[in-house]
Amino acid sequence: MDKITFLQKRRVAFTLAEVLVTLGIIGVVSAMTVPTLMQNHQRKVYVTQLHKVYNEMQQAAINLMNDRNAVNLTEAGINSTATARTLVTSNFNIIQTCTNSLTPCFADAYKFVDGTNYDISAHIATSYSLSSGAAVRMLYSKENNNKIVNILVDINGSQGPNIIGRDAFYMALYNNGTIDTYNGSATSLPLTEEQREGAGSEWGPFGRILNDNWEMNY
Repeated sequence: MDKITFLQKRRVAFTLAEVLVTLGIIGVVSAMTVPTLMQNHQRKVYVTQLHKVYNEMQQAAINLMNDRNAVNLTEAGINSTATARTLVTSNFNIIQTCTNSLTPCFADAYKFVDGTNYDISAHIATSYSLSSGAAVRMLYSKENNNKIVNILVDINGSQGPNIIGRDAFYMALYNNGTIDTYNGSATSLPLTEEQREGAGSEWGPFGRILNDNWEMNY
């Protein structure tokens, strides 16, 4: 091998130091970007699972009104927490019933996205674990804007992270069969984007997801 060819081949090789520096840069970039990518992916999974429960609950309400030829859910017989629960028991595959309790269908402790504690024990009622892994609780609560049922759903049951606005959400079922968020100052449907944004801390996350076309951008 002549000297020129040998030098040319040496020029295209990498030294050990260069390789280590390159790997170090890749490691730093990965450490900065991979957690964000994983978090974004997890948020999409949460929203997909929430959307599934939403669609099934919405369809259950519409089917009930159609089956009973009713103009609204009240006329269809939804007038108490017991009758509201039939939307779950008649339309979902239930694997566990937590009678007059949220646990163990739900976790025993929850937080808000900002890390503050949330008292999940308020308004305890019979809840259900579904075959999809979600937990659901229906609570009859009629308001002057025709909201009649508060729906609490944790899309992965008692598994973490158990955060309102991540895997746990409040949805409102209205008398016409619509599911939306709840804002006490709103007296008619549909709720505006501003009314959804102004919903309380429990209700706000679902409203923001609706406003952002089923994206978790908060």
